[in-house]
Amino acid sequence: MDMNTIEAVVRTEDPAEWRDGDAWLAGGTVLFSYGSLAFGKEPLRRLLDLGSAGWPAVTVTDAGIELAATCTVAELYALPGSAAAVDQAAAWPALDLIRPCCDSFVASFKVWNMSTVGGNLCTALPAGPMTSLCAALDGVATVLGADGASRTVPVAEFVTGDGRNCLAPGELLRKVHLPASALAARVAFRRLSLSNLGRSGVLLLGRLDDDGTLVLTVTAATKRPVQLRFPATAAVSAASLVDALDAAIPAELYHDDIHGLPAWRKDMTYRLAEEIRAELAAPAGVPPVRVSGDFWPPQRKSPQHGSPQQTSSPQASSLQEGA
Repeated sequence: MDMNTIEAVVRTEDPAEWRDGDAWLAGGTVLFSYGSLAFGKEPLRRLLDLGSAGWPAVTVTDAGIELAATCTVAELYALPGSAAAVDQAAAWPALDLIRPCCDSFVASFKVWNMSTVGGNLCTALPAGPMTSLCAALDGVATVLGADGASRTVPVAEFVTGDGRNCLAPGELLRKVHLPASALAARVAFRRLSLSNLGRSGVLLLGRLDDDGTLVLTVTAATKRPVQLRFPATAAVSAASLVDALDAAIPAELYHDDIHGLPAWRKDMTYRLAEEIRAELAAPAGVPPVRVSGDFWPPQRKSPQHGSPQQTSSPQASSLQEGA
């Protein structure tokens, strides 16, 4: 979309440069599709372009993974196959979540090579899969302010509602840190959409930590991420999981749009949550009894060479089964 209200594009990553009528520009996949009137009461006048910031897209250390806000989906998708990640693959099973979450964009390779992790978080759509991934892995966002100060925010609290986040005017998301403790966990992934290759209507991620804590993160079905934690000392039964979901997600928190009615999203949240609970309660290496909805095997086509291809799987079940 043409943005005919823009008067200047400024290359900067300094929040002190920000003023009313500005917007941060990273990949621009949402900014240029929504137009200049979609981000406030007044039209945008300037774009603050992060393209020359030069932040390393992905940094892997023993402490975990740091994702720059400007890291593209393509760069993140390539991470599990990188030398740094291969060295950590045995210690970090949660790397298996990266590619299914990237696939959840169901976007073309052109979008994959421009859209950014930070942009997806800041847009704060309920179906944002980078929010799902980073929240599920206890990601912590670093936010820069115009006064030179910085603060950290758990990604699970960064998105506050449909299209709303915790950023004050002019603040800039700089990076997200995914801790090694979360990456070392066993994980489970479930996603449902109302249409083939459609926007996520329900996306749940489960994590079983080394200390036995079960962490369930609900996204897409809800207007903001909802995270439930069950300590190792608590026996998590199907009934106790239902009680916990009842307490954590009021009816008004379920999202309502063309991609799914609240009642359907709620029903599928409970279904997928139980599948995740059962999968992570079983011994490691035991295949799940069933996997509802979309399912992606680990081998995928690189986004740099074309659009990711959906691959059929005997474990994938049709949406009608869960409708």
